[in-house]
Amino acid sequence: MRVIAAVVAIVAIVAGGGPAAAAPDDARAAAWTALHDGPAAYPEVNVERGVRIPMSDGVVIKADVYRPAHANGAPETAPLPTLVSLTPYSKLMTGLIESAAATPGLQPLAVDIVRRLNLSATPVSGFGDLMQALDGGMIETMLGVDRSLIRSGYTVVLADVRGTGLSQGTWDTLGAREQLDTREVIEWAARQPWSNGRIGMSGGSYSGINQLRAAENAPAPLQAIFPVEPGSDLMRDVVAPGGGVGTTFLPMWLNTVNQFKMVPDLGSMLDGTFDWTWFRDRLADPATNYDLLAQALLTPSLEDMPPALEEALDDESAFRQAILGHPEQISVPTFVYGGWHDIFANSATKLYEAIPLPPGRKQLVVGDTYHANPGAGTGVPGAPPRLDVLQRAWFDKWLKDIDSGVQDFGPVTVWQQGGGWITLAQFPQPGVAHRRVYLSPAASGSTDDSLHDGSLAAESAPGTEKLTVAPGLTTLCSRDAAQGAAGMTAGLDMCAKDARVAERNGLTFTSAPVTEATVISGPINVRLNAIHDATDGYWNVTVNDVDPDGTSTVLTSGQLTASMRAIDERRSARSVNGDLTAPFNPLSLDALLPVVPGAPVALDIAVVPTQAVLAPGHRLRVDVFAGNAPKALPFRPMLNNSGLSPQHLLLDPAAPSFVNLPTDKPLR
Repeated sequence: MRVIAAVVAIVAIVAGGGPAAAAPDDARAAAWTALHDGPAAYPEVNVERGVRIPMSDGVVIKADVYRPAHANGAPETAPLPTLVSLTPYSKLMTGLIESAAATPGLQPLAVDIVRRLNLSATPVSGFGDLMQALDGGMIETMLGVDRSLIRSGYTVVLADVRGTGLSQGTWDTLGAREQLDTREVIEWAARQPWSNGRIGMSGGSYSGINQLRAAENAPAPLQAIFPVEPGSDLMRDVVAPGGGVGTTFLPMWLNTVNQFKMVPDLGSMLDGTFDWTWFRDRLADPATNYDLLAQALLTPSLEDMPPALEEALDDESAFRQAILGHPEQISVPTFVYGGWHDIFANSATKLYEAIPLPPGRKQLVVGDTYHANPGAGTGVPGAPPRLDVLQRAWFDKWLKDIDSGVQDFGPVTVWQQGGGWITLAQFPQPGVAHRRVYLSPAASGSTDDSLHDGSLAAESAPGTEKLTVAPGLTTLCSRDAAQGAAGMTAGLDMCAKDARVAERNGLTFTSAPVTEATVISGPINVRLNAIHDATDGYWNVTVNDVDPDGTSTVLTSGQLTASMRAIDERRSARSVNGDLTAPFNPLSLDALLPVVPGAPVALDIAVVPTQAVLAPGHRLRVDVFAGNAPKALPFRPMLNNSGLSPQHLLLDPAAPSFVNLPTDKPLR
């Protein structure tokens, strides 16, 4: 694929712009790819391991420094732009993965296998989708170390976050001290003789979040960032989606960081330079945040809550502020990659909208991906370039002043679910409007798999009906389960690509087939008129595209604990008619609203923004569940209050249930 792209680029240059049939962006993407994959300015990479970076409080951060090198292995001495990446997953592990990927012939072999592995007509096509990330620039951009980029004239500083990897201290998860460390590492890198003082940041996931925080009122040396799959509102993304504890990704993530941080530097043990301060720090804090997770899952009542858990459920606390980003304060050029089914999907489009920079200085690409396969589907005709190619063009523009043209890319490039790649001037897509689509008890005739086959209609149906749904386990086989597992279970199509198994314990409401292509773009609100048998409940809704063959594909979803239904109007958005389009729930103890058993209560459930198109003959469906295991469970006090009791949806024209849907044309 990379060779083909290079040939296309050469043809385009010789012909003075390329074939007439090629779109301008395709030709430009091919040229960027050819540049990135072509001959490099430097033949080698020099790596200095275990560089000590002292912080202002005396803690030592450990880093590996990658520098372009000459054929004899000597690093370039001229000052060059520098990229900084900080990781909690141990640079030892990053180094092993990166070194394996750099082994001659290994990555091309893996890519060739992926290309030949055509699983599209099998029940595990999702596994092939995951593997495509190997040819999408995932390894280079997620890890923050791209040897091709380094050989083109960049230095990379890869550091362990304090309290993780080989760095000293205790892990201050995205806290104020950790954020200060990031700035001090940036300033340290800018002062080194091999740096020209122009700093960028790269890396994915936690390292992407770290970039966003550093770019808020950025220090002077920081001039551009390229975060892959970052989050901005971690409470709503993974810690407590809808006021429920993230029970899939959160434990997996904590376990990974806490295990990797205990891996010692074996080389230093052999040569007598072992860091005993590191050892004492690890003994003092062997299992960061496990106690908080356990408290969330085990504390039986609100009255028994320990202080740490109370702080986690205080919207204004230091803990909550530490995990809440402020993209409205970002001051340097920012290129964001996200995925519609990423664990941080809730943040991707929202943070782009909030960044106060003009298009071009901010860019957004959103793929049809999970956290485990960023970049899958890129680098082919009609798609954006690979992530490593885009990253090279971005840093060449903002750190080397090369007019790569990347500022004219996009600015919003997204995979339109149900369609393909499209470019937008902004998100949501211009021309869409929020419209009520009512949940009706009348049968749609589109499914035999759900507890109740209801309809979606332009008008509220007459009469009143109460539908019942109880907590269950069918959502173990669902796209939400795959999303919560970072995509690790996405290979099973009957779960991740078809909701019919999950719908067996859900209420479904389905529209008539659309007669023309219908675009959905932006945030969605689902209003439910609910009744509970207990003093609390937990609701999950999905918005689906239903194929004429019956396949029900989840486009996006949302969830909410009933007692956390309070709305913060300052941070919410409404339609012209007053309906909520993007409700913001504080998810805070001081905002709890009691649930009265047997009494109807209105719930506005924020659904993650998305971009999709319903093809002619397809239908829109809203699924309603009384739970969302294993992605999330209510905090234990709320779970106890719900008693896992059945929940009811009251369909009443006097207090209707509806979805406030952003479309370019009304559903009939």
